[in-house]
Amino acid sequence: MIERNCRSAGLFADKLRTAGYSILNDVVLNQVLVSFGDASTTKRVISELQNEGTCWCGATEWHGHTAMRISVSGWATTDEDVDQSADAVLRVASAMHAGAR
Repeated sequence: MIERNCRSAGLFADKLRTAGYSILNDVVLNQVLVSFGDASTTKRVISELQNEGTCWCGATEWHGHTAMRISVSGWATTDEDVDQSADAVLRVASAMHAGAR
């Protein structure tokens, strides 16, 4: 289970990184820290994601940067769950960035 959750976190990070978002930590365990630009935008993405309801991720501070903390820790989490959650994060972040223009 631990190995699967760590691998899932890596998949999550890869998908967000590929979309152009900053992964702040080395994803070696089950945690992903991602920034969506400035602190305000990152906090808005987190809030909208929580309201959207696909998954729940919280805010944290990492080396002076505000980040979304993604923790993959469920025994039943599948690759499909990771894909659906990452897609939700990307949908919310994309809408946030489009609205800022």
